[in-house]
Amino acid sequence: MAKAIKQIKKKNHNQEEEQASAVASIVKEIANNSDAILTMIGIVKNLHEMGALDTISALIEKRNDVGVIAIQQINKPEMHKTIKNGINTFNFLGTIDPEQLRTMLFGITKGLERASESVGKKENQSLWQMGKAMRNPDTRATISMMMDFMQGMGEGMANVPTNKK
Repeated sequence: MAKAIKQIKKKNHNQEEEQASAVASIVKEIANNSDAILTMIGIVKNLHEMGALDTISALIEKRNDVGVIAIQQINKPEMHKTIKNGINTFNFLGTIDPEQLRTMLFGITKGLERASESVGKKENQSLWQMGKAMRNPDTRATISMMMDFMQGMGEGMANVPTNKK
């Protein structure tokens, strides 16, 4: 039978061996991830060249002052309204069919182009020309769409619950 182990001898590494082992493992990781490290160095270099690192460093050094200013700005009533308006805008955009919005925005773009051409010419239409324009199918389609828009907007405004604070 084997003898029972009564004493365990711990192998003591000296500090130089531990450092050498740590350096070896770091060098191994650098070699295995050289592409990522080179990319990171390039990013840091670009940030340094454009002055972003100095800005970030200054922000970190003055983080308490910056935090106080940020909180003061966020606590203003105007900012509360801005945040609520932003949320409402995103909610509104979420309800619109993308194709409908695309069609409307394309029409608005064409209308703005036409209006800027008209302003550039500095020509005013006579009442007679405006009356004739009402016979144009594009004009009539736009006016019809605007009337439908105004009716729908009126219906929507009439049904909105008012909860002013």
